[in-house]
Amino acid sequence: MKRLHNTLTIWFLAVALSWTGLAKADTIQVQDNATAAPLMSESSGGVEASATDSLGGQMPADKDVAKQEVNVKEIVFGHIGNSYEWHITTWGDLHITVPLPVIVYSETTGWHVFLSSRLEENGGVYEGLSIAPEGSRYEGKLVEHDAAGNEVRPWDFSITKVAFALIFNSLLLAIIVLGVARWYRKEENRYVAPGGFVGFMEMFIMMVNDDIIKGCIGPNYKKFAPYLLTAFFFIFINNLMGLIPFFPGGANVTGNIAITMSLAFFTFLAVNLFGKKAYWKDIFWPDVPWWLKAPIPMMPLIEFFGVFTKPFALMIRLFANMLAGHVAMLVLTSLIFISASMGPALNGSLTVASVLFNMFMNALELLVAFIQAYVFTMLSAVFIGLAQEEHAEENKKEVVKS
Repeated sequence: MKRLHNTLTIWFLAVALSWTGLAKADTIQVQDNATAAPLMSESSGGVEASATDSLGGQMPADKDVAKQEVNVKEIVFGHIGNSYEWHITTWGDLHITVPLPVIVYSETTGWHVFLSSRLEENGGVYEGLSIAPEGSRYEGKLVEHDAAGNEVRPWDFSITKVAFALIFNSLLLAIIVLGVARWYRKEENRYVAPGGFVGFMEMFIMMVNDDIIKGCIGPNYKKFAPYLLTAFFFIFINNLMGLIPFFPGGANVTGNIAITMSLAFFTFLAVNLFGKKAYWKDIFWPDVPWWLKAPIPMMPLIEFFGVFTKPFALMIRLFANMLAGHVAMLVLTSLIFISASMGPALNGSLTVASVLFNMFMNALELLVAFIQAYVFTMLSAVFIGLAQEEHAEENKKEVVKS
């Protein structure tokens, strides 16, 4: 129970930190369109109706699609970006969306709390707030205007698409973890081997705990197991939910750099706050020839720089890999509509190729969803394990003293 309490505590801290980071770090949002509803992501090529693609994005569905220009950039960034509402599909002229809470604090007008649908109902402006247009410094973000007409960015704590998916997926993870823990709390099942989903989760947990955490950290692994197990399953479930093509799946949570930055930050804290003396000695006075340490501290500077590059690499690796997978599938899907004006023969062949490649990419992304969670957890465990190592001389002294 103590380990479960530590796990849930770390999980709630990660969700809170990630949600706060989304308000400032995510720069891609749905754009304001003068010819459509302010919160709708429409093609700049004149597309008036769209259908939902295999990943939940928008695809042209007009009868004259062959004569239309498909804006691939709009399609791709409309899916992988963030927004103040969750667009599900478009049926004719009807846009089916889920409005999300807008929570904004302005230094001049105070707090504003309303649903994002209010912006659409009032022509894109509500309570002095509006979505910054394309080309603006705060493009896609909620802004207000001062007395001089300049755009001012208020404090934005809105539950956007990515924030909603983050909270939903985290609650789903908590339900799974607590459901498994509930089985073990039953005294009559203490000596009974679990089966079904609980047995599958036990196999999964033991694999991560024994093969990754224990093997990389060593004897002191129990202190860091709650965090690393939480990180693994948090990344894995968000990766899987991002592959589901319908609400509430399809959001690119782990492809958002604010999320991966929060995870890497927790690894940074675990490595450096609990590092042994030998770890810090190897940074500031490494075991290298003296002329590499004095009078110019070349190696200490390199080692100190490595303290920050390790979590940075964790952040970029997870972010880039998950983002690239979504972009690749969206581009492959867009081939169908790009080739619509190239004749039935070429369009038909590219359509078949696009479908086959998307099936392959979806299967590959299932594997990548696991691999990226595995790699992040393994590297975090390796970094923590290196900070926990002690020199052989220190170990001998401890043995002599004992």
